[in-house]
Amino acid sequence: MQPDDKICYCYGVSLRKLVNYSLRVRPERPSQMTGCLNAGTGCGWCIPFLVKIAENPEVFLLEGMTPDDYAERRKSYIKSAPKNTF
Repeated sequence: MQPDDKICYCYGVSLRKLVNYSLRVRPERPSQMTGCLNAGTGCGWCIPFLVKIAENPEVFLLEGMTPDDYAERRKSYIKSAPKNTF
């Protein structure tokens, strides 16, 4: 994936923004990545990627994954996620 490809689809947050945020803030916990435009607070799909970015932003890559692959995997995730019954 390229730096300007979206990682958080719910809030439109790009890989570039997340990596730059992580380099600047150096979060002590991956949950602090939500400080970057609320990434990770929507459907939850991007949380594993936010964890990886927070752990090592200098070398984070989604090798072998195109933006289309990423989007399709998210669609599958959304379809299989439990629905709120509130």
